[in-house]
Amino acid sequence: MKGVFIDYTKTMKKDFVDLWDLDPDEAWYIVKRTLKVKKGEDKHSPVLEGKTIALIFTKPSTRTRVSFEVGINQLGGRSTFLQESQLQLSRGEDVKDTARTLSRYLDGVIVRNHSHKWLEEFSRWATIPTINALTDKAHPCQILSDVYTLYEAFGEEIKNIKIAYVGDGNNVCNTWLVGAGLFGLNLFVATPEDYGPDSHYFQAGMDLANFTGGNIYLTTDPLEAVKDADVVYTDVWVSMGEDDAQRKKEALKEFQVNEDLLSHAKESVKVMHCLPAKKGEEITEEVFEKHADFIFLQAENRLHTQKTLLEFIFSKL
Repeated sequence: MKGVFIDYTKTMKKDFVDLWDLDPDEAWYIVKRTLKVKKGEDKHSPVLEGKTIALIFTKPSTRTRVSFEVGINQLGGRSTFLQESQLQLSRGEDVKDTARTLSRYLDGVIVRNHSHKWLEEFSRWATIPTINALTDKAHPCQILSDVYTLYEAFGEEIKNIKIAYVGDGNNVCNTWLVGAGLFGLNLFVATPEDYGPDSHYFQAGMDLANFTGGNIYLTTDPLEAVKDADVVYTDVWVSMGEDDAQRKKEALKEFQVNEDLLSHAKESVKVMHCLPAKKGEEITEEVFEKHADFIFLQAENRLHTQKTLLEFIFSKL
């Protein structure tokens, strides 16, 4: 396990660049505290009072931006939105110089961009907490919230249910592998052979699963993944900026979440989608609307989980 967790003994800050930046106890603490707070059994502390958190975004965003801005406000802080194209970064300023500059103005940074390596470089040089709000490799806030949503629905039985991810082996898929290992869940991932998840994230998930008792299975057969599943999860097939869209869509045709595929899951199956959805591609409109209440509960829970994450990170300072 020594190779999975990041050593924070040399710094006072707590980053959240990948899901493995939390250990299993910390991850479960956030999930269980979010449930108590959402139910009204506890209150978040105004941990961000007097603090300013920047959101540096390259990619467009609805749920991530709004949930973080609202959450920061509700925790007593202020947010400032910085479009990367309007910063000196767009003119070639070194990432490390931007990180060192912003660290002198701000109390924390939330980043959503195209490059995970860029974010790792930024967090290496920043002296304030850095949170990953999506990169090409990982989407840890999304999966942390998704696990909370399933805990809200299944309680302690979450470790016994079958979760199937069907579709592209993208950043969400990568992070689900880590999430299954971190939380000790049973995850089946079905992707086309040429569009599987990143091997680094798969190995991290397996390493964690060996410690927590989780189970991770990879297959190229969506029927195998979905058979008797309690949860079926999908995401868009083509991410922003990808240039092989048509070839990819062709390879993913058999991985669409539709009524036929879901007929192999449990009758009580819950369908999840991190949104935005491209209805008619990765999921049919019929299936989406049938499961819309749970999908939008999933979206709502981004706010609640991220508030607890922020509280956890900034209470450490």
